[in-house]
This record gives sequence, C-alpha cells and structure tokens, in this order.
Amino acid sequence: MASAARPLRELTLRGIILGGLITIVFTAANVYLGLKVGITFATSIPAAVISMAILRFLPNANILENNIVQTIASAAGTLAAIIFVLPGLILVGWWTGFPYWTTVAVCAAGGILGVMFSVPLRRALVTGSDLPYPEGVAAAEVLKVGAAEEGDIENARGLKVIVIGSLVSAGFQILAATKLAAAELTKNFKIGASATGMSTSWSMALIGVGHLVGLSVGAAMFVGMLTSWAVLMPWLTANVPGELDTVVNTVFRSQVRFIGAGTIGVAAIWSLLKIIGPIIGGIRSALAAQRARGQGEALDITERDLPIGIVLGISLAVLVPIAWLLWTFSAGGPIHDMPIPVIGATLVYIVVIGIIIAAVCGYMAGLIGASNSPVSGVGILAVIAASLMLVLFFGHDRDPAHTSALVAYALFATAIVFSVATISNDNLQDLKTGQLVGATPWKQQVALVLGVIFGSLVIPPILDLLNTAFTFQGAPNAKETALAAPQAALISSLAKGVLGGDIDWKLIGFGAGLGVVVIAVDETLGRLGKMRLPPLGVGMGIYLPMSLTLLVPVGALIGAFYNRWAKRTANPEFAERMGVLAATGLIVGESLFGVAFAGIVGATNNDAPLAVVGEGFETVATILAPLIFFGTIALLYRRTKTLVTSVPAAS
Repeated sequence: MASAARPLRELTLRGIILGGLITIVFTAANVYLGLKVGITFATSIPAAVISMAILRFLPNANILENNIVQTIASAAGTLAAIIFVLPGLILVGWWTGFPYWTTVAVCAAGGILGVMFSVPLRRALVTGSDLPYPEGVAAAEVLKVGAAEEGDIENARGLKVIVIGSLVSAGFQILAATKLAAAELTKNFKIGASATGMSTSWSMALIGVGHLVGLSVGAAMFVGMLTSWAVLMPWLTANVPGELDTVVNTVFRSQVRFIGAGTIGVAAIWSLLKIIGPIIGGIRSALAAQRARGQGEALDITERDLPIGIVLGISLAVLVPIAWLLWTFSAGGPIHDMPIPVIGATLVYIVVIGIIIAAVCGYMAGLIGASNSPVSGVGILAVIAASLMLVLFFGHDRDPAHTSALVAYALFATAIVFSVATISNDNLQDLKTGQLVGATPWKQQVALVLGVIFGSLVIPPILDLLNTAFTFQGAPNAKETALAAPQAALISSLAKGVLGGDIDWKLIGFGAGLGVVVIAVDETLGRLGKMRLPPLGVGMGIYLPMSLTLLVPVGALIGAFYNRWAKRTANPEFAERMGVLAATGLIVGESLFGVAFAGIVGATNNDAPLAVVGEGFETVATILAPLIFFGTIALLYRRTKTLVTSVPAAS
C-alpha cells in the first residue's frame, strides 16, 4: 500500500532568513523612490523570482516555501509606504530626525494590526469574491511556472512567455533610462481661457495590470480620468493667471486631487457597506472553523487561518504599546491637558478607522492592484478624520505652539493608521497568491507579521540616512538636494489646514457628491445587466495623475481583444492563461528593473545614472518611445499567440 505523500514544507528557517535579506534591499529601494518621486513598487513578484533563483539550488525547495519568502518581502516592502506620513513630522518642525525605537514601534504596531484586521477579510474578499487581484494572480503564475516539472509543454511555453514579457518590459525601461526613448510624455495646453493636459508614463507594467483587471475596471478608470482632465481641469483653471505648466500642476495637486479624495471616500464607504455582509460572514466562518478545530475536525489546509481568538488577543495587546506611544509622544503638550479622553478617543479612532481602511484598501488592491491603489488618498481622509477629532476637543482658538503640537499628534496617530492601510493594501494580494498555489493561510499570516517586523527594523535608519544626506523639501534647513516627499508634504499641510480652520471643504464635498452620482450610475448599469462601472475605479481615475491611469484602460482593451481571440482557439483555457502570463511578464520585468535602478540611483546620487544622450536628443526620444513601446507589445502578443497555436490541442 502506497504511503501518503508528505506535505510540502512552507514556513522554514531558511525561507524566513531569505525573506528578511530581500526585505533590506526592497525596503531601502522603496523608501528612496517614495521620498524622491512619490511612488513605490510592489515587491511580491521580484521577491518570488529571486527566491526561486536561490532556493532551486537547495534541497527540497518547493512552491509553498517560495510563496512564504515573497510574502515576507512583500509585507516589508509595502510597509515602506509609511514614508508618505512620517516625514511630515520633520516638515512641520516637530522632529529633527527619526527616533529609532519610536519609529520601529509605530511601523510594527500599525503593521501587525493591519495583518490581524485582514485575517477575517480573507474569507470575504479573497475566497468569497471575484475581485481580479492582478498582482496576486501574477505572482501565483510566476510561482506555478517556476515550479513546473520538466517536460510539461504548456508550463514550458508559459515560462517562455513570462521571460519574453519580462525582457521586453525591462528592456524598454533600460532604453528609457539611457534617455534614448522617453520615459513619459506630458503636454499641457490652453482651451480658451482654461488649461488642461495629457500625459502618460511609458510603463509596460500598467499594460499588464490593465490586462489582468479587465474592461470594467479599465473603463471606470478611464471615466475618472476624463472627468478629471476633460471636465474638472478646464473648469478649475478658467481665467487662472500664471505660467501654463505651473497652473496645470498646481490646480491638479491642490484642487482636483481633493475632489478625487472626496469621490474615493464616498465610494469607499459604499464599497464597505456592500461588503459588510461578506465580512460578517467571514468572521462567522472563522469562528466556526475555530469551533471545528476545537472539536477535533480536520479543516482543509487552505481554510486554516490564525484562530480568531488569537487575532482578537493580539489586536487588543497591540493597543497597549500604541497607548504608551501616544502618551509619550504628546508629553508636555496640550494633549496632556485632558490625556485620558483624548488618547482614549485616539485608540477608538485607530481601531475603527483602521478596520474600515483595512477593508477598503484590501478591496482597492483587489480591484486594481497594490501598486496602483491610491493609499495616499486614504491617508488624506485618515488625517482629516484625526484632525477633526482634535478640533472637537480643542477647537481652533489655540496659539501657534499648541496648534503645532496638535498637528504633530494628528500626523503621529495617522502614521499608525497608515501602517494598517499599507499592510492591508498588500496582505490580501499575498493571500490571493497563497490561495492559488494551495498555501496554508495561517502560515502566510505569520510570515506577514515577520515581514512587518523586518521592515520596521530597517525603515528608521534608512529614513535617518536620507534625512541627513538630502533633507526634505519644505523642512527647516532643507538643502538644495532635498527630496520632494510629496505625499508627506500634502498630508502635513492638510493637518495644518483642518486644525488651523482654513481647509477648503467645498472641494472634498463636491467630490463626495460626484461619488454619489457614480454610485447611482453603477447600480443602474447593474440592474440593466450592463457592464459595471466600479465607483472606486472612477475615484482612482480622478485622483491619480493621468500618467498612471491612461495605460490601464489601454491594457484592459488589449486584454479584451486577446481573450476574444483565445475563446476561438482549440484550447481556450490554456490560451487565456498564456495571456495572463504575458501580462505578468510585463509586470515582472519592470518590477525587477525598478529594484536595480533604485539601487543604482542611490549609489550614484544621480537621477539619470544610465543616460547616454543629452537634452538635444529629447525630440527624437519622444518620437521613438511610442513606436518602440506599442511595437514591442504587439510583437509580444503575436509571439504569445504563436506559442498557443503551436501546442497540440490534446496536450
């Protein structure tokens, strides 16, 4: 009688160590890029590729162990987005550096809460929903193809497609880094007395994301983008004096994005209301699983989450150090005029807003991907909520020193909530990957906590190093080399505006009204049986710059045409999977190059370390970019079709 197959090893010491080492590299790269240009990159896929490349030389390596490595590195790399808030304390002059253990504690406490809050969400938003999770699906495909046995024709073809897509994507990014092809195209122009613009970043990863999320999300983002640039910008720039580019950039940052934040806020609340049922169902099923485990029943391996009692216990335990952090941070300031009610209210704020943000960010990541999810928009709403809470206690009639202390406290509390947001934005992508490769959820959830701890230990010294070497724009004694830290500057100015009483609520209110209209349209389309228009997708289209949104609907359209062709083939499922792998390759190549390029930039302290031509080549580079970009994408999909049709139908 044959013996039962031994289960594959998942949470191994070597996997944890490897995940921790990858964490150091990816976290450093994300912190630097985020402070310099305001964007971070998803680390799941690069971590999976590196893990497979290393563990393949060690005995008994397997897909689940590789999944744990990418989970650890992904959580830590994503936690680096805390830089969108914490530097605000430098900008407002409250800190001059980043106290190591305080910064570690803020990142770790919020990150662990984010992991705990996302445990019951797994059943609601991963196993119980049809959200696309583009990066989670892409990471799973990379792991599956990498683990495929030799001689499997379909997986061999799939690996080839991923490699080709990766080379195409990374190759174009290298070309753009040399300045031989433009990395982006921006053109602002007048419309009578108004102004608007068009822009795109030549990012093949965005094409891949568009293919994976599909037409509905792509169309929603396109509608949001048109609303932003064809309606709001001409309206808000009418008769505004000034240089064209300055007017367009200023109006978008200071007005349109606030309207987008209002739309995202209403859409997020609506999305939360719609998923409350599944969330409650997820909590009930988690409790049922715990009862079944207690009665000795064997649960399927893919249904074994951390027990809900442990989740609740850890969540409550983490609130103790958070309360201590709030107490020590606010010592000597106005908060200590009434410490118990204010700190108590802050803890309630962190829990309630944290749970809401965990659900909303998880939903947004499932809809469009962690890299493209506008977490900074959620940060805007969170800092406004924290500031309003303080206004209820202290009002606006405070002297400048008191107002400064309250602004700092609002930013500090928001930093904890933002850690929850960044982790929940990423966690469900990782858990989706785990679901697709047959991983054990509780082991991934432990790996996520480990990733949070690794990232928390690494982030403070990197922040301190960058603050010392470069400083931040707008901070006291900023140097010429100061990093922009755009989100931190925006969020800190918002806290000042709310607590100082001079924020423009009309913009956020208008955006909220726009969100109500979009929700009504979406619900009507649903009742008519038409293609839906996800309100959060529309809100993201308004909020994000066109350079990050234009190619997502283009990718969705390319994916739709490809899938239509795939359905007519002899093996439709294989053909569609090959399309997914082609899109995955586009994401993989650009992600890997992003890590390498960030390292080169940091080592050389040069924005364009690979440039081989000067500004005189700019016109030629601008013309070449779209020709090469779309030409190579067309060749990639044509090659993918050839690989599909050359596989026998019976295979």
